[in-house]
Amino acid sequence: MMQGEIMKILVCLRIGPDGEISPFDECAYELALSVENAEVSLLTMGEIKVKDKLLSLTRLGAKTAYLLNDNAFVGSDTLATAYALSLAVKKIKPDLVFCGRQSLIGDTAQTGVMLAQKLNFNLITNVMSIESLDKNSIVCQTRDEGKISAKTPTLITVERINSLRLPSIRSKSGEVKVFSANDVNAQISKCGLSGSPTKVLDTKENTSGKRKCKFITFEQLESVINSSLEKEQKEFENKITNQKLNKALCITNAPKKYAENLFENIVIHEKNDVNSVISKIKAEKPDAVLFGSDSVSKRVSALVAAKMDLGLCADCTALQVVSNTLYMIRPALSGSVIAKIKSETKPALATVRTTKSSSNIVVSAGFGAKTSIEKVKKFAKKISADLGASRKCVDNGILPYEMQVGLTGKTISPKVYIAIGISGAVHHIVGMSKSATVIAINPDKNAPIFEYADYGIISEFNL
Repeated sequence: MMQGEIMKILVCLRIGPDGEISPFDECAYELALSVENAEVSLLTMGEIKVKDKLLSLTRLGAKTAYLLNDNAFVGSDTLATAYALSLAVKKIKPDLVFCGRQSLIGDTAQTGVMLAQKLNFNLITNVMSIESLDKNSIVCQTRDEGKISAKTPTLITVERINSLRLPSIRSKSGEVKVFSANDVNAQISKCGLSGSPTKVLDTKENTSGKRKCKFITFEQLESVINSSLEKEQKEFENKITNQKLNKALCITNAPKKYAENLFENIVIHEKNDVNSVISKIKAEKPDAVLFGSDSVSKRVSALVAAKMDLGLCADCTALQVVSNTLYMIRPALSGSVIAKIKSETKPALATVRTTKSSSNIVVSAGFGAKTSIEKVKKFAKKISADLGASRKCVDNGILPYEMQVGLTGKTISPKVYIAIGISGAVHHIVGMSKSATVIAINPDKNAPIFEYADYGIISEFNL
């Protein structure tokens, strides 16, 4: 930026019940603090007890923190949250808004995108770095779409690209201002449960990814890989019933299989942009609109939902029709539970898991394979596999973040997934559980990864 210019950056955070913020939100805050001549402030919505956490976060450099706190906000889904946040942002008047890509509680990656729509801000998602920035424009390097530029005011969602600094010994706290619903002129009907078009009906422990592991030797590995490549891959888990809804609108062909057997008519719309999708929804009047799980589809679906005030369920692994109602099944709370959700608005919007690896085989290294990483790389190259990594492997600088598989990385579903030296934390499982065949190699026979594997080898990697 030009000398003397002050850029007002507002960072939106979600503070969990335990006072934790997601690593994505931490990265958004750190990125804001690294911008020269920036005046950084924080915004969250939550209980009054998070005020202390906000105050401690101001010691890192934020001048002011804002807390949206009101009983009217309790029970808000992503759309109601975005609405409330947008009112506070308009009151604060920043040049830029930074959000983490997603929280670890909802895992939807919707709120930031919906907030941009409610503010009528330009939007850049999945940001890896800021290439240039001035009072009028910002240029960012993104994870999946290359370099993107936008005029300010702009909202960006940030990937897990850095580590949040610690406060210095001499750092001082800023101030925390509390906004009520009345302070931001909120319409109560658009807040909390009453303003939330998606309703969570039921949750249960997520055991869907567990498999019956057959233990093999290294000598059998090649034949197991070859036979697994020939198996037909199951891409979805719809609960088939005799009931069907009238019409599904699929945005591109990617989510079509989720609509089969549940709708009498399926319309495919190949244009994946906001205005085109909205026009098609108005013309077709479908019961449901299904999107894929690629970055563009996630962004477009959230923008459409925010613009039309429709319920959107993210990252669905199954759909179900009962009594003329569409129920959407998705993992939540870092993948530890499965939630059953319905939309109170029509059409129901959903993104469904359609992500695939560019390779039929992915070999992922965990921290347990740190001393064998070169052998793992050679093995992956030998069998024409993509290379992946666990979070701990990435955090320790063994492999780059772009390779990370899991909740804070990427979701993949290759025909064969080979986990080497990976313990099997739930954060990792959620990113690879849709793989057709999972092979785990780990010297610890009690490692949780074997519960999610079709085949296992109890050994250090020595190929």
